[in-house]
Amino acid sequence: MKAHEFERWIEQLRALTRRQREQVKALLAKDDDGARCSTLIESRLGGDGGCPHCGAKSLYRHGLAGGLQRYRCRSCHKTFNALTGTPLARLRKREKWLAYGQAMLDSLTVRKAAAVLGVHRNTTFRWRHRFLTWAKNDRPAHLQGITEADETYLLESDKGSRRLARKPRKRGGAATQRGLSNEQVCVLVARDRTGQTLDFVTGNPSSTCAVQSRRFSSGCESRPASFAPAGSNRSSHGGNEMAEAFGVEGH
Repeated sequence: MKAHEFERWIEQLRALTRRQREQVKALLAKDDDGARCSTLIESRLGGDGGCPHCGAKSLYRHGLAGGLQRYRCRSCHKTFNALTGTPLARLRKREKWLAYGQAMLDSLTVRKAAAVLGVHRNTTFRWRHRFLTWAKNDRPAHLQGITEADETYLLESDKGSRRLARKPRKRGGAATQRGLSNEQVCVLVARDRTGQTLDFVTGNPSSTCAVQSRRFSSGCESRPASFAPAGSNRSSHGGNEMAEAFGVEGH
């Protein structure tokens, strides 16, 4: 919009009724969410890496599309933006992504989130899987320094399987056996003092601590100088099982 056209548009705003001003305000707020989301995407991904098609680093800006900066590769001559090759590529209604992220943090169901955002439930279902795919890949390469780790046990979910080796449970249900059993899976979570976190599904409780230690060591820059278990099980020798598997002293 040219400057004189913008000034004339501003003058017309003075004649709007209260209801019309509220509609304009709501429209501007909606667009602001989209712009904020685009800014976050650009700051996270835009222009920092290479071409998602061939990996070349020689790029140049190639206009804007959908509120995102597009780039063109000098090697393969293909164009792309910050979302190309990511789980969020080709998803629409970007102005609602931040609100849906908050809905996921609030543990809203697919249907409730769709009602709050004013979209179809199929849309929120698709977003949930795309968002979770990106979250699963957003993890540090390794941990370093003082590291704390703990394990927890959850009922193994076969949701989506066409054939179950057990009777189906309703709404999660409960284990048929007391204590730890092969109905559960062990989830190992480790965090260093900088807040970097790694997690692993190590399998059924029958898995030994040696299996857990191998998975944990693969995510550490080196063997941690100090290993601090966060309330894990104690062995018959009085030390922490996981600490003993690493050959370090538990604290």
